[in-house]
Amino acid sequence: MNSALILLSFLFGLLTQVYALPVKVGIKRFSDELTDRDQMNAMDQILLVNSKLRQPRGMALREGDIASSYIRSAISCPGNACLWPKSIDGFVYVPYILSPLYDDMDRITIESGMQDISSATCVKFIQRTVEGSFLDIQPRYGCWSFLGQTGGSQTLSLQTPGCMWSGVAAHELMHALGFVHEQSRSDRDHFVSIIWKNIMPDQLHNFRKQLTNNLNSPYDYGSVMHYGRYAFSEDGGPTIIPKPDPYIPIGQRDGPSLLDLHKINVLYNCGR
Repeated sequence: MNSALILLSFLFGLLTQVYALPVKVGIKRFSDELTDRDQMNAMDQILLVNSKLRQPRGMALREGDIASSYIRSAISCPGNACLWPKSIDGFVYVPYILSPLYDDMDRITIESGMQDISSATCVKFIQRTVEGSFLDIQPRYGCWSFLGQTGGSQTLSLQTPGCMWSGVAAHELMHALGFVHEQSRSDRDHFVSIIWKNIMPDQLHNFRKQLTNNLNSPYDYGSVMHYGRYAFSEDGGPTIIPKPDPYIPIGQRDGPSLLDLHKINVLYNCGR
């Protein structure tokens, strides 16, 4: 009898230990909440928000947040037709309207993203009056922008509250100025390795290189336009690894880097 009780106790203890073992669950890093939001950069947040939304009919999102029927970049479009025009006073004025659906804190966040660009470049965001081409900033379906100036009313979506980071606003505004993601640069293979086997099969196209004029600027691991290390990960493994040092942080969420601002100044011939 005692032997039977001892055996039952042993088996019960074993089962308890088995059920206490952690279960390893496969994750898709771009579509699940990260446990530590402090580790997220602007693009991580954008992909997180956009992954939970159904894409609006008739609109394609390339690279996760670029709205267009085809990829173009203001730093490679013919005749700089995608650039916002420069005024005779040397400034580049980008008119905009903000949806009345935004509250005061939303407006402050978005305008902080604008100020982060305007304070160190010749690009100035101004409230639209009668201008024919302007940004129509709306809390639509996620965080996205068209690339460069498209002409007329140009939607830029910053959903609230998901996109309400000033770094996210600056990211989308830089798309509107004509900049693609940093890891899409034509020379990116010298600076990062794309781990193709870790990328979701239906998202491989988001990692294509673009034909870009890199403005004689260094590759910027700290660009607000850079994908995160786990963007579009299939199982939680990294999809982008810097080289030669794999531990270099990539991307951030604070706003344009010094090199981001430098590239805006070069592209728009700001004379700085």
